[in-house]
Amino acid sequence: MKKMRQNYLISTIIAALVMSGCAGLSKMRDSASTVGYEVNPNPLEMHGDQTLHDNAVAVAINTRFPEKYFNKKAVVVATPVLKYEGGEKTYPSTTLQGEKVDGNNRVIPYAGGNYSYTGTIPYEDAMMQSQLVVRMSASINDKEPLVWESPKIADGVLATPALVQVVPKTVIMPDNFQRIIPEAYTADIHYVINQSNVRSSELRADDIVKLEEDMVAAEVAENIEIKGAEISAYASPDGPLDLNTRLSENRESTAQRYLERALRDNKITEAEAANFLNMMSTPEDWNGFRELMEASDIQDKDLILRVLSMYSDPVVREREIKNISQAYEEIAEKILPQLRRSVMTINVDVIGKSDSEIMNLVRVDPDSLNVEEILFAATLTDNLNEKAAIYEAAARIYPECIRAHNNLGNIYLQLDRLDEAKASLEAAQKIDDTDAVKANLGAVALAERDISTAEQLLTSAMSAGSEVSYNLGIIKIIQGDYAAAVNYFGNEPSFNAALAQMLSGNNDRAMTTLNQLGDVKDASVYYLKAIAAARSGNNSAVFSNLRSAISLDSSLKEHAQKDAEFLGIASDATFMQIIQ
Repeated sequence: MKKMRQNYLISTIIAALVMSGCAGLSKMRDSASTVGYEVNPNPLEMHGDQTLHDNAVAVAINTRFPEKYFNKKAVVVATPVLKYEGGEKTYPSTTLQGEKVDGNNRVIPYAGGNYSYTGTIPYEDAMMQSQLVVRMSASINDKEPLVWESPKIADGVLATPALVQVVPKTVIMPDNFQRIIPEAYTADIHYVINQSNVRSSELRADDIVKLEEDMVAAEVAENIEIKGAEISAYASPDGPLDLNTRLSENRESTAQRYLERALRDNKITEAEAANFLNMMSTPEDWNGFRELMEASDIQDKDLILRVLSMYSDPVVREREIKNISQAYEEIAEKILPQLRRSVMTINVDVIGKSDSEIMNLVRVDPDSLNVEEILFAATLTDNLNEKAAIYEAAARIYPECIRAHNNLGNIYLQLDRLDEAKASLEAAQKIDDTDAVKANLGAVALAERDISTAEQLLTSAMSAGSEVSYNLGIIKIIQGDYAAAVNYFGNEPSFNAALAQMLSGNNDRAMTTLNQLGDVKDASVYYLKAIAAARSGNNSAVFSNLRSAISLDSSLKEHAQKDAEFLGIASDATFMQIIQ
């Protein structure tokens, strides 16, 4: 009987201890609302995360436990939990302990205390409408834990960075097409020393015969316009200046008589226009002398060229050169006769095919076009499929043309034919590994969301143009580095530039940038304006811009319903009417 009483007493004590422990934990559970939580940011925000290589939701929580709240013997596993429709995501847990627990966890005194927490979870779209709570699992002496949750401590996840438009810009290599190409037909009349008469043998020279043939052909050609003619008459830089002046002027006159007769005999009607013929005479052709000397193999050439650089007086030049007697004999034989001349030039414009002619040929007979014409043809249409067909023809007809392959890759990228875009750009890279091609390969990698490869290629091709900086700005938004994104976008207004400015904290500048885009028919621009207005507390601007956005894209209704950017006006009647 005595033994039974002892066993009963032991059981009673154990039960009392258990009940005492449960009572202590129940008190913590029932007083959960007295625990203070400071959440930053609130609402939570989605940002790019380099560690997770994806979008993530980071949180910082400062928890304050009041006096006499934390049981001295309790061990509590605290887990922030983001709860949303269809699921929940738990942040990493933290273990806390009362001041009488023998352990190595963070101690919360019975007199009250706090702890700071940071954690990150991957982002999901469903988290836009969500609630953050802290789940507590408390136990004493390793007994069955008691589990409870705090009241809601944060509401929703801002997903504004996900609005980034991942539409990379590409570098098009330009064509060199010229519809009007200036050409010149040239011939020389050479003269005997100290003479200005035109010898009949000169008029039978090949270049004179060719000049007359060319002017006749130009006159009858539909695509050539004769614009004018020039005569430049010269004397060689030997002998007295006054003699050379008369010689150059007389040579100008004799060349003029010949050319005017040739134009008249060949019925070149353009020659009748005023100022058709321009003339110039040069008494001593020292520039021509220098050019011929530099191209010659005459003995003491360097010494003679030094004389030209040392002296500007023509008399001194001639004297010093003649003093180099052996070389001067060779100069008199090889150089000076070439300078006694009149140079006659017929200037023409060769008119290329019209736009309509080029477009017709590129569709029915692209092989008849030269490479510049076919590349130019691609600029005459806005239809991406037609552009692709033109560049495909260019790459087939001119397989070594890097521009054809590069530009074809550009169009494939715009058509979202990423594998073909990459293949075309790799073909261009085999021809020449230029920065433009590397930049476009980086654009393809960005479109594929291969951010690491895209960043590597783009940063190695900065000289390719502003398109590279723009694409790096997109990458920095994805990575959550908004200040760097702002720098990459610069001052050129765009949706993404405004988004980066907003995310970096400059809401007013973002709105200015969006307004600089003008009255565009782009739902995303109006939606971002609505967010900027919400952040500024301008409800009327929120409503007007949200109406414009939804009128252009009705799917934004559902997005706005979930968007934590509008939590502050979620119960506003006007807002509710707009998003219903």
